[in-house]
Amino acid sequence: MLILISPAKNMEMSKHTHKTLTTPIFQKEANQLVKKLQKISKKKLQELMDISDDLAKLNYERYLNWADKPKDDEVKQALLYFQGMVFIGIDADTLSSKDLENAQKQLRILSGLYGLLRPLDGIQAYRLEMGTPWKTKDFDNLYKFWADEITKQINKTVEKYNHKYIVNLASQEYFKSVKTKQLDAPVITPVFKDDRGKGYQTIAVYAKKARGLMTRFIIQNNIKNPEDLQAFDSEGYFYNSELSTDKKPVFTRNH
Repeated sequence: MLILISPAKNMEMSKHTHKTLTTPIFQKEANQLVKKLQKISKKKLQELMDISDDLAKLNYERYLNWADKPKDDEVKQALLYFQGMVFIGIDADTLSSKDLENAQKQLRILSGLYGLLRPLDGIQAYRLEMGTPWKTKDFDNLYKFWADEITKQINKTVEKYNHKYIVNLASQEYFKSVKTKQLDAPVITPVFKDDRGKGYQTIAVYAKKARGLMTRFIIQNNIKNPEDLQAFDSEGYFYNSELSTDKKPVFTRNH
């Protein structure tokens, strides 16, 4: 199974280390995007990304100081760098070296700047969401910039590691960058719902962490078949056969 997840806005150097450090597949394309971002003023960057003054200053400086060919001490493995709810669920700091090596084959992180990242790809700190309304003379938005490249790379990974299924644990914003009709493996999209007294609902903050928990479950147990996902029971979630379909297994939790 090949897992797809979204990145996080928050990035922070983890104390956890791993000896393997790979170069992002689309490093050249990321450098091209950064060159365009370097031409944008701090004020325009703030408007484009709809962020605070402090975040605009931080990211403006990140892009000004960007290294096209970064040294090892200027990057951190993607899975150990992102710090959002999905990554809290994955809890990469507590994964074994073997788990991280498995993740390198089983997990891909969709990215507005890097396109598609392997967990151990060394990346620099950045902020560029896939849905950013950024138009240049060369492309209308980042979905157009990445066009077929992300999908082609997913298919190459599916073939290389003989993945029979793709598990979509990404947000809609990021999964829109994938051309699903061109994929060489069927897509399974787990859904997570919580009942807080008003019936089962998808609650964003819980669902994000649950996607991370499911990612960890697949990696640690080397899950290959959709039916084996039904054993997932982290933090009170259980497979709900009544709400599930073959392509959308539903996991529910009562509070």
